[in-house]
Amino acid sequence: MIPDTLADLIAATDGQREATWEGRRVLLINAEWGQLALSLQGAQVLHFLPFDREAAGGRPAPDPQDGWLWVTPTPQALPGAIRGGIPLCWPWFADESPDGQGPMHGPARTAEWRLDAVDEDLSGNGVEIHLSPQERLHDELTPNAVIHANAQRLSVELFTRHTGTTPVKLTGALHTYFAVADTHRCRVEGLAGARYLDKLERFAEKQQQGELGVRGALDRIYQSNRPVVLDDGQRRLLITKQGSDSTVVWHPGESLPGDTPADAGQRFLCVEAACTRVDPVWLVPDGQHLLATTIVKAPDHD
Repeated sequence: MIPDTLADLIAATDGQREATWEGRRVLLINAEWGQLALSLQGAQVLHFLPFDREAAGGRPAPDPQDGWLWVTPTPQALPGAIRGGIPLCWPWFADESPDGQGPMHGPARTAEWRLDAVDEDLSGNGVEIHLSPQERLHDELTPNAVIHANAQRLSVELFTRHTGTTPVKLTGALHTYFAVADTHRCRVEGLAGARYLDKLERFAEKQQQGELGVRGALDRIYQSNRPVVLDDGQRRLLITKQGSDSTVVWHPGESLPGDTPADAGQRFLCVEAACTRVDPVWLVPDGQHLLATTIVKAPDHD
């Protein structure tokens, strides 16, 4: 589920082009292998829909509303962040800035990023996009983002290099908003037995009993680096990651943010590759860290 205005821009795109949406520069791709939309505010993937035309046979062109990601139909005006897609939370997660005064989830998600390269693969069946911030976002850390998309998968990589002189604690997340048929029918497989911190109960430590079903508000930091499957009853997606020992599962329940109308609030679930207070990364001078997530279709149940 994405706003109709964005869906219309994607549907009207042949190949790739830059456009303006909600005052933001966006890169739009509508190719043989599928569709992608990327906001240069935050280097934020807004839309991804893979498409196997050979398997599709004579079926019509893909509908952008069938994409794997959700974006609120009423996004904030600039300079606010866009809720949805895959925001880059960097160089800290949530409100964990060093002095407690920094913006929620760090400055990367509202900063302007530049397109350094947009390369189709040799077969023309996918794309690789490289981005970097237009301005420096941290005194000692430098981020770069790389996005890989093709007819099988979407991968987002966030590289951090330490270019300073003193060790720095790094947290962050790839805060993925998945489009689902109904949040309350979702099941997240792969977290059974994992310990987690329940942010709705003052970070109480608990253990997941069985697979996770979603029945209301959730805000949990699972201590896990295992792959998970998100099943909403209509689509199964396999989510893997690198450089992360925290899996965050979040939905606000009935207490929806102000930029999310009620009729859209049960159409998403966040499952995030993250480094949090559970697994912060200490980078030393000249050190590097990669935080990545990859999303593919999961096999159906036997």
